[in-house]
Amino acid sequence: MPIASANSSYFLVSVSTKENLELCIKYGLAGFPSGGNGAWTYCEIEDGDFISFLYGAKAHNLYRVTKREAIKDAGTMPPWKPLKFKESGKTYSFPFRLHLQPLRTFTEGLVRVEFSYVAENLLLRGGYRKTHFQADQTTLQSVSEMGSPTDQPRLELSMPLHSTFALRFTRNQQLVKSPETCRFMETILQSAIRRHLRSRSNLADLLARLGQTNVEAAGLEVLGEKAFPQGHVDLLLKDRVPLGIGLKIPIEVKVNRAQTKDLLQLRGYMDEIGSECPFGLLIASDFNKRILKAAHNNAIKLIRYRLTSDLKQAPTFDEISTGLMLEPLTS
Repeated sequence: MPIASANSSYFLVSVSTKENLELCIKYGLAGFPSGGNGAWTYCEIEDGDFISFLYGAKAHNLYRVTKREAIKDAGTMPPWKPLKFKESGKTYSFPFRLHLQPLRTFTEGLVRVEFSYVAENLLLRGGYRKTHFQADQTTLQSVSEMGSPTDQPRLELSMPLHSTFALRFTRNQQLVKSPETCRFMETILQSAIRRHLRSRSNLADLLARLGQTNVEAAGLEVLGEKAFPQGHVDLLLKDRVPLGIGLKIPIEVKVNRAQTKDLLQLRGYMDEIGSECPFGLLIASDFNKRILKAAHNNAIKLIRYRLTSDLKQAPTFDEISTGLMLEPLTS
């Protein structure tokens, strides 16, 4: 069983129907649909992380992730029925699954101040429209005192004989075969960068190469998408336990060469944060000379990413994230 650590993340996982929520709770399982969003969520949440279910503007229970698996031919596998979307007419199964250890029992509305980080994201994004939302360590600490420790063990789900697969990503459309092999999207790159920076040694090394020797990597956490009135930043690096004031560094991620509009967008997020944001990070595959000059004038630091994996083939997410390299540029 994975052991939770101070570096464990906390997510609220959206559930589509009350019936599915009841099945999730009954069997201690979370499932994500075939397709890009489900694959992204499966990459984001790791063994040892914590989750609560999100349904009806309420958070339900606290769990720790003990096992992850991607199941072949999930359309015939219990406990969830395939989900059909009226708008697109597409039907999705639930191949991406998390096995959960129940920790605490509660049902709490998102109007509670303890959920303000997630509630703000929901409000500014105009509703759920996502499979998951990451909350910060402050939220996790509050949730860990809600309700009561659970005394209800989960039921073991009886599964037919089945096989699993390693999720892969590619830029070669001919190799795409959902759900086993998905198109490489910007969200997957964001997740790889987030996993890379969750390593304190990687984060400390990056901060040192950026000249930020006065910032302690151990005191920071890296979060997924954070909503602002004018959009959402891809990643947010912030103080794990703010005292008085809190450091906040927005990170914008681009799969290809960065454009001037990307720099201006990031500058807007920095202005929204205000004095608690000393600089922003723009990560892309390349930059032109005009952006190099503009970045220096706007307190934005540029970072070129490289992957050792060949995306013309179909590497796994672990291969992508392990082979990720971040190179700060000097202006």
